[in-house]
Amino acid sequence: CQNIRQISNASSPPRFRLMMSDGQHSLTSCLLATQLNYLSEENLLVPNCVCLLKKTINNTLADGRYVLTLYFLSSFVYSCFPIWYNFHFAPFFCSRRVVVVMDMDILKSAKETGGKIGNPTPYNTDGKTSSPQKVSSSTYVPESPPSAAVPGPSYRNYSCEFFCQTLLIYQSLINTDSFLFFFHRWTIRARVTNKSSIRTWSNSRGEGKLFSFEIVDESGEIRITAFNKEVDKFFSLVEQGKVYYISKATLKPANKQYTTLKNDYEMTLHAYSSIVPCDDNQSIPTVHCDFVPIAELENRDKDAIIDVIGICKSAEDVSRITTKNSREVSKRALSIIDETGKVVTVTLWGEEAENFDGSTQPVVAIKGARLSDFGGRSLSALFSSTVMVNPDIPQAFRLRAWYDREGFAVNSQSLTETRSAGTGLNMNWKTLSDIKNEDMGHGEKAQYFSCVATVLYIRKENCLYQACPSADCNKKVIDQQNGLYRCEKCNKEFPNFKYRLLLSANLADFGDNQWVTCFQETAEALHIAAFDEVFQKANFTTHIFKNRVKLETYNDESRVKVTVMEVQPVDHREYSRRLLQNIYKLAR
Repeated sequence: CQNIRQISNASSPPRFRLMMSDGQHSLTSCLLATQLNYLSEENLLVPNCVCLLKKTINNTLADGRYVLTLYFLSSFVYSCFPIWYNFHFAPFFCSRRVVVVMDMDILKSAKETGGKIGNPTPYNTDGKTSSPQKVSSSTYVPESPPSAAVPGPSYRNYSCEFFCQTLLIYQSLINTDSFLFFFHRWTIRARVTNKSSIRTWSNSRGEGKLFSFEIVDESGEIRITAFNKEVDKFFSLVEQGKVYYISKATLKPANKQYTTLKNDYEMTLHAYSSIVPCDDNQSIPTVHCDFVPIAELENRDKDAIIDVIGICKSAEDVSRITTKNSREVSKRALSIIDETGKVVTVTLWGEEAENFDGSTQPVVAIKGARLSDFGGRSLSALFSSTVMVNPDIPQAFRLRAWYDREGFAVNSQSLTETRSAGTGLNMNWKTLSDIKNEDMGHGEKAQYFSCVATVLYIRKENCLYQACPSADCNKKVIDQQNGLYRCEKCNKEFPNFKYRLLLSANLADFGDNQWVTCFQETAEALHIAAFDEVFQKANFTTHIFKNRVKLETYNDESRVKVTVMEVQPVDHREYSRRLLQNIYKLAR
């Protein structure tokens, strides 16, 4: 990298223009893709560093088959900004080549390189080198109209990525809506990978409807949205899985609240937009996914949007839940496994949950699932997610072959805490001594484990507290000494309260003992006469305890706090089978 310069744009992420050299030739018209901006922002990509270009999109502006009519664009910019044109715009288009750097590695820093490498000369579009031209002090005047001004075919096909990257350059030059006029002479050929249903809205500004769909080609993917009249025009035309020529849509920064695609921009259809079916679809990919191995989910941030693929080991029955907006929705939980031997729970919603059939243990691929840390690690399909069953992709064939050959017998481990007492495979089994031996709970995030232990003792002191009487709140209330009890969370005062259990119990197994905290979600006020009897009956009983362990600090004292999340009866048959498996492993 010989030079790097930022192209500012107030309404979109900054862009960086690069001057790249291999020691013999240099090319000035290189653009850094937005997902690589961190290289410049973190001072990793600086002049004189050595880079490895792993993926580029190379487009030559010589035969007229491009996004803009170069002649009209050059004349327009020159007429408005002649001096600026001379120093910035003209040199860019004189090279007539745009190279968008999509992926790169920094091999050596500028300090390690020690300065400029070689004496490179500019590289022309015809492959010949030329000595650098001197820029005169006079204003640069465009030459004769380039070939792009000559009428061409009705459809000029460009990739999604090239269109977005090129439009980005020109939006940084002139930030005006009228400038979009020059972007109507382009056409994208792409496949529809996901299509939403029609949604309606009603607010103070009026009513309306919309639908969106996602398209993919060899270079990337982008989301397209249609509103109101365009919904009636295009909804029945667009079909998932088919390829179309799409033209005359406008581009804007993507609203990440409604899309999970890795693209900073999205398109909007208008009355003059065009969508035409394309029969030549062999070269267009069916889906664009960046699958993350299930074992890697533990290292990803909460709420991250990821693509995942796995074999459906089991699927729960569909159930109906009521959301906070008093809307009923269908829900189904799946357990999927991949070649890492890890299992994670994935939740499907709506029609996807109702129509899913896991009886044949199919391959399930989900594009754009949200990662949660509830109960360990779990995934949830979103409204914008794409759920594919037995997709026609190489990863699915490879995964099916692995599972049929050996995966079905793998002793897997689940990243999600399940609520099924009868399945030993989905429990993160530990002994109480493992808490200290493995320093559990000392990381940034809490850990979850299950154990078989016996209750030795329950403290009766301070085992009840006065809680907020609201149905969705269990916070402790403050006695106002006037007959009212205040809840800080609800910011209200109540004439009454409810008792909730907060038990401190000592558990023991064959190797160690541990004090734990137990919350009873459906606690009722206990009768005083039965108080002692209740606690005596609980002593020396054995259960399966699901626990949360985390290092906490209170009054400048750090200690490991273990909280019981769930208590289950011991399935002695399953417990004995698991012990036999452990003995077998130790004997090998």
